[in-house]
Amino acid sequence: MNPPALDTVNQFLQAYVVPFGWRILGALALWIVGGWVIRILIRLAHNAMAVRHVDKTLSTYGEAAIRVGLRVILCIALLGVFGVETTSLAALLAAVGIAIGTAWSGLLSNFAAGVFLVVLRPFKVGDVIGAAGVTGEVKSIGLFLTAVDTGENLRTYIGNSKVLGDNIVNYTTNGYRRVDLRAQLAHGVDTRDAMARLAPRVARVANVRAEPPPSIAILEFTAIGPVLAVRPYCATADYQQVYFDVNQVIAEVLEQAGYPVPATHQVTHEAA
Repeated sequence: MNPPALDTVNQFLQAYVVPFGWRILGALALWIVGGWVIRILIRLAHNAMAVRHVDKTLSTYGEAAIRVGLRVILCIALLGVFGVETTSLAALLAAVGIAIGTAWSGLLSNFAAGVFLVVLRPFKVGDVIGAAGVTGEVKSIGLFLTAVDTGENLRTYIGNSKVLGDNIVNYTTNGYRRVDLRAQLAHGVDTRDAMARLAPRVARVANVRAEPPPSIAILEFTAIGPVLAVRPYCATADYQQVYFDVNQVIAEVLEQAGYPVPATHQVTHEAA
């Protein structure tokens, strides 16, 4: 390669490649340092809210908002390193934001619903709720999604607008709940005897509340026979255990009493 060609290459490197390389290194350093600073600020915010005993629901939502805001600022700073005018960028982002907001109205509605969920407080992190067809423990209320762990230990994310727009059942607020069970009897079984046998056994099941006491009554009459409603009360956390244990007690009591197995009565006609 002749000297003029080398001079051209050197000039190109000095004019474009080297400055761009320094900008890449600067942007990389800014990204690393900025990420480190953001983590420190998030940790400080978390500790400050913990010291002031800020509710976990509000603190989680606040940390998410701070994290997103700081990341946006960091991205704008990175663009500034590459020479992008931040003032014109702000105007561009505003215009793009309007267009995206129109196209992604659902996303914005989830954001607005998240704000209302935090302000109105129909539930908090740790509560067991039923909403939008999902029942489980609330793990977090994010900017756009609410995270719920179901009874099958599945993490389910629900759009905040769906949660707010649906009926919300909070199983934790009142401290305890009723367990609704059924005991099918056969025709001819003395219902008063069955209720007398069930009442003390159900009351002795672990975690069944003494007040209010369990309720046992005739629920309905079917083609198979009378049906008893067995309704103990327990704390929400003990619901599954009480549900299965009382079912087991019903089966044991009916078997020990020697009641006939319920069966549908069929009427047959002899041929003439």
